Amino acid sequence: MKKTSILRQLPRLTLLALLWVSAGVDTHSLQAQNLPALGDTGREDLSPVAERKLGEEIMLGIRSDKDYIDDDVISEYLNNFGSQLLEVHQEARGDANFDFFFFVARDPAINAFALPGGFICVYSALILIADNESQLASVMAHEIGHIAQRHIARMIGNQKQDMLIPIASLILAALTMRSNPDAAMALAIGGEGIAMQRQLDFSQNAEREADRVGLQILRDGGFDPSGMVAFFERMQNSSRGYSDNYPAFLRTHPMTTERIADIQSRIQSETFKKHVDSPDFQLFRSRIRVLQDESTQGLTDAREYFENQVSQSTAHKLSNPAAEYGLALVALKQNNFTGAQSYLDKARNDATQNSVFFANLACDILSANKQYGAALNQAESALQEFPVSRSISRQYANALIANHEAEKAITYLRDQTLLYRKDFGLQEQLAKAYAADGKEALQHLALAQAYALSGAISPAMDQLGIARRSSDASYYDDAMIDALERDLRERYKDELEALKKKTEKN
Repeated sequence: MKKTSILRQLPRLTLLALLWVSAGVDTHSLQAQNLPALGDTGREDLSPVAERKLGEEIMLGIRSDKDYIDDDVISEYLNNFGSQLLEVHQEARGDANFDFFFFVARDPAINAFALPGGFICVYSALILIADNESQLASVMAHEIGHIAQRHIARMIGNQKQDMLIPIASLILAALTMRSNPDAAMALAIGGEGIAMQRQLDFSQNAEREADRVGLQILRDGGFDPSGMVAFFERMQNSSRGYSDNYPAFLRTHPMTTERIADIQSRIQSETFKKHVDSPDFQLFRSRIRVLQDESTQGLTDAREYFENQVSQSTAHKLSNPAAEYGLALVALKQNNFTGAQSYLDKARNDATQNSVFFANLACDILSANKQYGAALNQAESALQEFPVSRSISRQYANALIANHEAEKAITYLRDQTLLYRKDFGLQEQLAKAYAADGKEALQHLALAQAYALSGAISPAMDQLGIARRSSDASYYDDAMIDALERDLRERYKDELEALKKKTEKN
């Protein structure tokens, strides 16, 4: 049977996991499963730390899913955009000062959802129908509003406290049932499922709170909310047929007619300055269009779309660098390096300014064509123009490794890990550089750091064991291995102790 994407099944299978919990789970039998400690039973809602742990557990499964768009340039744009929204509403980060993370999933539904702890997903279809950044901001701001008001934590925390311990583990267990999604759905749509769905629904007051916070963010951030109502109505119409099986903490849409009217009323009473989109917005959409379907037919469809866009622009004597960029990316995916470079040159000539999207694609074209020296020169030049770009910095490190300059890459990446201590992707890249330099112990130590930062404690411990057994492990390496192992064991011990106290109290 064909396997189904985690991100496609996540809403329905999460509901199934909650049903298993509500049916009664022996929490004592879970003590040996390396579960996170999820909050204080004396509290009505989930603690901020527990909320973040739950979100991280879910993200471990999502990041390995085929519909998770793992692309540095897209992530950089979306997270910079999200940070811009959060700058005007810092209190949304809460007492735990959440590091929000925004990501894109391939999905034909026009929707978005928030996960516990500051993780927000936007579907590719939603991005493609957004005409401007203000429309995209309206959806993201609404999801930020749910997290800012702690609706997810309050909703989960209001259930029986013995539910909280196995939720994350059961969600991940449910996600492994992709080989038989029909069986999962058969359980989820039963009478008990309907009852649980009603119990978990966000209240209208919670939705209004998220709307209010979202509008506040749009106004203070200088975005135009005039298209917010029309865009949400489009989402409501398009999501019919998708939303019936969504559990509440993943289903913040569709919106009711009453709430849409309420937003319209508040918008009409205020005046807003029109927001001018970043030139990168259309390049971002073009990249999403290509990456949402990289099959042969998908790339053909994308090429035809961009060619039509260029033809229409030419007919009106206009340039269209976003469509030309899209054609360049399609050509690269089809291994047409000459065509990719030609389209990229035209896009750059027609654009009003250079962009990280252009610089990144230029380096990718050279690397894919095995012109590693030229790719390194391109990356060095781009890094001077965009010194804080995370995507360019990673390309630069990769180019160093490809040019057999692993030691230089290691030095550079070590500096980057000091600047961005929570970025597990940098540790993965550092492991790659160590491997290229033949440093086995440090390679596995870096991988252990990467796993630990992502919340995967057991794989991190496995990597530490491999590092310790490596023939090139020095005294200093052993000291670092021991220090990280002690830290991970303490974390594991604290979580088991909290779990034991919780189960004994229950």
